[in-house]
This record gives sequence, structure tokens and C-alpha cells, in this order.
Amino acid sequence: MRLPHLIKHTHHHPSAILLLVQLLAMLLYPFVEHTAAGHITLNAFGIVILTLTTNMVRRTPGPTLVSVCLAIPIIALLVIQMVVDRPYLQAWSSGLEAVFYFYAAGSLIAYMLEDRRVTTDELYAAGATFTLLAWGFTHMYLLVQTLAPNSFGAAVNPELPRTWTELNYLSFALLSSTGIGDVIPLTVHARSLASVEMFAGLIYLAAVVARLIGLTMQPSK
Repeated sequence: MRLPHLIKHTHHHPSAILLLVQLLAMLLYPFVEHTAAGHITLNAFGIVILTLTTNMVRRTPGPTLVSVCLAIPIIALLVIQMVVDRPYLQAWSSGLEAVFYFYAAGSLIAYMLEDRRVTTDELYAAGATFTLLAWGFTHMYLLVQTLAPNSFGAAVNPELPRTWTELNYLSFALLSSTGIGDVIPLTVHARSLASVEMFAGLIYLAAVVARLIGLTMQPSK
């Protein structure tokens, strides 16, 4: 594919690029999450891509400004964590990343619901939004685990903190209502957050995805 055509495709389907980057990051995380530099670099890369993509998706400067204002301190915290060992910074960066991903998901939902015509990019946005919500709750679980260790258990190495990949797996299982797997919330706060995610997943599928599917099935006038 020639570069001009690739750039044109990116502008026409920014949500597809975002979804592809997110899925690729999920596959790469298990290889790098046990190394501080690799984990932080991948996190920072994802935030930069997400900021650029939401800029392409949204047509007003306000949401982009908010994304940038959130992204800058997050990346700074990630870099500081890579240089110095400060465990309490994990709570700050995870909390801000959760806000960042939830804000991006809300922006994409507004993008999908702004009219009654469903474009190809909006269908890609439906998948990207689902992943953003799952990532947001993953970082919320990391925040809970940092503030209250042993909030999550697992069949393998139950005494160790759960990794990003394990909590991301739990998040996807709860958001899609397909089960819970071997990673389970143990404390009341973790279970409350898990209940909220299950509710959010049901509402997203019932209100947003069902609406998009219904509009695509309407006969064209």
C-alpha cells in the first residue's frame, strides 16, 4: 500500500487504526510486562497513539485538549517510574490512565451516537470503545491492588500481585459477561468495582452496540 493511500485510509478509518494498535498492544504486553522499561514504553506508546486517534475522530478542539492534558502527566509519571522506584506512583498513574481511557471511550460513544447514519469507522469505533472500557477498568483494578494489596486472587501464585495481563483478562471477562476465569476479586472494594464493570458492559452492549446494529439493518432511503 502506497504511503498517500495509507494516510488517506488512516484519516477515513482512525478507529480501525486505534483498534488494531490496542489489540497488538494486548498481544505484546505479556512479553514486556515483567521489564519496567518495556512495560512503561508500551504504555506511553499506547497513550500517544490514543491521543492522536481521538484527535482524528473528534471534530472539536475541546476533547483533544483534555486528552493531551491527561496524557502529559501520565507519560511523565511513567517515565519517573522507569527511572526511580516509587511504588506509590503506580496508584497515581493507574488512576489517571483509567480517567484517560474512560474519557476516550466516552468521546467515541458520543462520536457513534451523534447521528443516525452508521459509517464503517463507527463500526470499528464500537470495538475500539469496548477495548478502551476494558483497559480503563484494568487500570482501576491496578489502582485498587496498589492501595489494598491482595485484593485479587488467582489459582497460580496466589500470594503475588496480579499482573496487568491477568487483570486485563479479568476486565474483558467481566465486561463481556463471558465469565470470570481464575483471577477473582477478593475484597469488597474489588468486588464492587467488578460489579460496576459488569453493569457497564451490559449497558454498552444493550444501548450502544444494539443501536448501531439496528441502524445498519434499516433499509437505505
